[in-house]
Amino acid sequence: MVWTLIGLFSMGVVGLLFTGSIAVGGGMALVNAIVGFLCYLIYERVWAGIRWGRQI
Repeated sequence: MVWTLIGLFSMGVVGLLFTGSIAVGGGMALVNAIVGFLCYLIYERVWAGIRWGRQI
């Protein structure tokens, strides 16, 4: 949870520095968090389905 908050804050600051807008920077941070979470879920589902080296 803390790591996610640090990521949201840092991405918000980077977005603010690049765009000059708190709203756009915050939106970028939120979208980044959502996309990262979805990529993590997909990654875990794919690896859970791979049966390399498992004894059945």
